[in-house]
Order: sequence, then structure tokens, then C-alpha cells
Amino acid sequence: MALSQTSKLDNTYSLLTIKSFLIWTFTLAVCLLVVGFPLVVLMATVGCLLTVILQSVMPMSAVLLVAGGLISFNVLAVVVGAGFLTAKGIHPKEVKWLSWLHGEAEEMQATVYAACPLTCNIDS
Repeated sequence: MALSQTSKLDNTYSLLTIKSFLIWTFTLAVCLLVVGFPLVVLMATVGCLLTVILQSVMPMSAVLLVAGGLISFNVLAVVVGAGFLTAKGIHPKEVKWLSWLHGEAEEMQATVYAACPLTCNIDS
């Protein structure tokens, strides 16, 4: 009986860990594309310059080499970041600025009109 319960707990924990890793991977990829757009433009510019330089030196296709290197660097950065956050035990629900990921609405402040201090306390 105790053996089956520990197996269930291990299975649940591993599923939660995999789910957390996949959510972190998705979140970091979206943040890289949206927030890191200037970084992506800078990497593309450096990649183009590096391709031009390498094409004159190497007989193979420098475009394929540089593009593959940049894409693999980005994928590796996202996967390592997600793995690090998962290994530290940080779940995406614990991060305050990720409320958009869970579908939670941010608390909005009530609108206060300029005339409200004069008229809000008047009972009709």
C-alpha cells in the first residue's frame, strides 16, 4: 500500500516538474520574441556581418553556419533558462508579473472623477 502511494507521488511530482519546465520554456520564448526584439535585431545584424566575413574565408555555406548558430544559441538559452528556473523550484504561478499567463485579471483602480469629492457623498 505504501509503495503504491509513493509511486503516485513521484509520478505527480515529475508531471508537475515537466509542466513547469514547458510553461517556463513557452514564457521565455515569448519574452525573447516580444521584449527582446531589439536584441534579436542586433543578433541578426551581427549575423549578417559575420556571414559576409565568413563567406570569403570558408568554402562552405556561411549563411547556414551562422543562421544555425544563432538559432541554436537562442534555443539553448531558452532551454537552459527554463531548466534553471525549474530546478530552483520556481513555479510560474509564484511570479507576480506573469499574471497574464494564468488568465488572472490585474486589479484596476476605480475611476475618480474631479467632481466626485463634491457630489459622491450626497444621497438622493
